[in-house]
Amino acid sequence: MGRSRNNRRGSAAVAAVVEAVDGGLAELIPDPDRSRAWTLLIDGAPQSHVDLDDPAHLSFEYQRRLGHVIDLAAPPGRPVQAVHLGGGAFTLARYVAATRPRSTQQIVERDAALVQLVRRELPLDPNARIRVRSADARDGLAKVPDGWADLVVVDVFSGARTPAHLTSAEFLDEVRRALKPSGVYAANLADGPPLAHLRGQIATAAARFPELALVADPAVLRGKRFGNAVLVASDLPLPLAELTRRAASDPHPARVEHGRQLTDFTGGALPVTDAAAVASPAPPPSVFR
Repeated sequence: MGRSRNNRRGSAAVAAVVEAVDGGLAELIPDPDRSRAWTLLIDGAPQSHVDLDDPAHLSFEYQRRLGHVIDLAAPPGRPVQAVHLGGGAFTLARYVAATRPRSTQQIVERDAALVQLVRRELPLDPNARIRVRSADARDGLAKVPDGWADLVVVDVFSGARTPAHLTSAEFLDEVRRALKPSGVYAANLADGPPLAHLRGQIATAAARFPELALVADPAVLRGKRFGNAVLVASDLPLPLAELTRRAASDPHPARVEHGRQLTDFTGGALPVTDAAAVASPAPPPSVFR
């Protein structure tokens, strides 16, 4: 059963929506600065921000970085076929639909109750070609036809941790199967010192893709704090110069690591297999305060 609580937006009271979903307690909090924008939290952890009037607006740092990858995955405005593992509030699928009209997209989100909440409170554009499937991310990916996707975006967190079965080389084999030869894989990762998870994820991607880049706050890369990093991989050369320029010009600038520097960053970490995979580390409580 859902409940609401009031939030102030200008002079009018706008109710937040609070509702139990499969993954915990979901909260849709109105943005005081944007009339039809909302932030989704699960058990107090921010998951997504959506502006229904301007779906091309990306508020969260990591979503802006994924937005840059989406922008550079194909010529401007060209429709793409995209798979989103992890739905949240469907922010990035809405972004693709707004910036690349006529794109065909699939969202795979395990939390069926969350999907219902988002569909009800933050409805998708009925003209957008977006299909939402309530399923485990890896099971849903297995149903994508071979070579179908221009883009596979992975942003899956359960209890603020990426599930173990989405961190392995075998999982990336499924990603590669679903991607076109020119396709791009992008994943939102989260880690903190000593960055063992992040190093392992880079080594795993390097075992499956020849071209890699990592986009992150320099403080995260130096192991100074817990935070997000966006890993990008492809069989074809990545648009590194433009990705670097865009990341550096963001309100919260990020650095792009690639090549020898990225290899050195792994520190000799080995690729992760299904047999040895573990979930990403839980963020410290201070991250969401």
